[in-house]
Amino acid sequence: MEPLLTNMHQLKTFVIDEGHGVKGLSDLKINTLPELFIQPLEKRFDMSKVLSEELIPIIDMSNYEDPEVMKLICDAAENHGFFQIVNHGIPLSMMEDVKDAAHKFFGLPVEEKTKYLFKDGTAKNVEYLRSFTPEADKVLDWKDNLDCAYVSDDEAIEFWPHVCRYQLLEYMNKSESLIKRLLSVLIKRLGIPKLDKTNQQLFMGLRRITLNYYPICPEPELATGVGSHSDFSTITVLLQDEVGGLYVKKFESDNWIHVPPIKGSLTVNVGDALQIMSNGRYKSVEHRVVANRHSDRISVPIFVNPSLSEIVGPLPQVIQRGEKALYKQVLYSDYVNHFFSKAYNGKDAIDFAKGI
Repeated sequence: MEPLLTNMHQLKTFVIDEGHGVKGLSDLKINTLPELFIQPLEKRFDMSKVLSEELIPIIDMSNYEDPEVMKLICDAAENHGFFQIVNHGIPLSMMEDVKDAAHKFFGLPVEEKTKYLFKDGTAKNVEYLRSFTPEADKVLDWKDNLDCAYVSDDEAIEFWPHVCRYQLLEYMNKSESLIKRLLSVLIKRLGIPKLDKTNQQLFMGLRRITLNYYPICPEPELATGVGSHSDFSTITVLLQDEVGGLYVKKFESDNWIHVPPIKGSLTVNVGDALQIMSNGRYKSVEHRVVANRHSDRISVPIFVNPSLSEIVGPLPQVIQRGEKALYKQVLYSDYVNHFFSKAYNGKDAIDFAKGI
């Protein structure tokens, strides 16, 4: 085992090329963190900067058409970039099934999981270990993931992993009406009367569901589950388990707020695409996940994105109010490619859309 942990090439081969992932290392019951996962001091999480008394907004969605609820959603997107929702219409049993399915996938034998390896590209719209970009990342996050792009029910049934396809598909389909409700509320404040066939491709033309698995880490204070970043989505809807570990950066500060697991809740955050389209009114926010030495953690985000062929920029309805455009018009696929071409570094990906 010793040569594996100290030889960088062998370690990358074991984790990425052979598809063992970080789980494969954790399963070896290692006591020290390999150098490949040791973050430089400036990237490690400083727990002294956590505001233990603060929370992000928690919004009851049971009557989402109530003007006061709509105001709470939009205010949260403007002032926090993150909020939790309860009474959102997705059954607790369905959410539990999704988390169970995630555990089942990551518990598969390596030879089963490698059928979906991102590097191979043989599984259509399914990418295992997509989070690793060793050509860009000098240090890797302590996380494995499976990313599934939704095209149609038939394609999902044919290509998504058999141990989780039906649970993920049912959850994706059930979440669609919730996503539309959230987007309808958010865009109304931007001067767009409704979400319909004329604008759905711009706001939610591409949906992806990702299974994130954060194994037990021998030295979590040296590692990161996910480094500080913002999402490239329109919005993200996150299901997390009871372990916790998600932290959100407070606006215009160096402080962080923990997002505690609330049974039955979902966490919603603004992505870069919506920040650009709203001309900065809604704000994507840096967030990160810490590693831990006590429990494996599962999270399941649904990334709601523009179609890759859409041009994303400040919406005409926003600029017509007399605002100066803060961002240029960019092809969304170019933005996504830029996002994945480099290591996480806070919110600097959005600079790609600046330059007016």
